[in-house]
Amino acid sequence: MNKDSMKIEKEQDVVPFRNRVKEYAVKIGMSVVNQTKLITAASELVRNMLKYAGGGETKIEVISEGRNSGIRLVFEDKGPGIADIALAMKDGFSTGKSLGLGLPGTKRLVNEFDIKSSVGEGTIVTIIKWKNG
Repeated sequence: MNKDSMKIEKEQDVVPFRNRVKEYAVKIGMSVVNQTKLITAASELVRNMLKYAGGGETKIEVISEGRNSGIRLVFEDKGPGIADIALAMKDGFSTGKSLGLGLPGTKRLVNEFDIKSSVGEGTIVTIIKWKNG
């Protein structure tokens, strides 16, 4: 159990995905605080994927760098894409009427955050949460 992928096509896919992320975090011995941050970020991103792109695919992976291990999550969709990533990364920006964390809030919860998007092609968001970080 070092790598996994899950399709997210409906709201009912969110809980099994969150549970799987938690299993991975527990397996590497991540603290409860860091687990909560990771799962919160993952939940926000998976809901965005459902809301804006009608779903997509997630990848969960255990990674290591030296003696530190972590979880890398990739969220890939074939949605409309994000025209202005810099704007989407600003606090308070939202295209929906959600009280969600948005992308900037999600970024603050994790150690590494990367987003690539092409209008009309989709978006790929990659996050990493280190066990000790």
